[in-house]
Amino acid sequence: MSRTPSPPVILMASPTPAEPPTSRAAADERDVELERLRTENRQLRQALASHAMVDQAIGVLVILGHVHPDDGFTLLREVSQHTNIKLSAVAEHVLKHAQGAALPDLLTSELHAALARHSSRRSV
Repeated sequence: MSRTPSPPVILMASPTPAEPPTSRAAADERDVELERLRTENRQLRQALASHAMVDQAIGVLVILGHVHPDDGFTLLREVSQHTNIKLSAVAEHVLKHAQGAALPDLLTSELHAALARHSSRRSV
């Protein structure tokens, strides 16, 4: 008996549905966005805390340094720039000083110089 050859069978993988938009790539994008938002949230919290500290230090300068509130930030900024110390760190030292701690010598001398510059500007 002669057999007629049957046509070759082509095995095809069963069709898989296309991955929905909530695929691995979308999940990765969500993870990246979530991390970006967490970083932004952390930075905003730090900025808010730093801003509050700077505002309190300005208040200390107004009371102890007898400066106008508008000059308080300028003083902190100048001391920060002249000493190469971050403004938030200068503010923190000023707050600790108001609570009884000693100011580092560099900050003390620069703060006195900044106060002198500003008092001479106000009197002109």
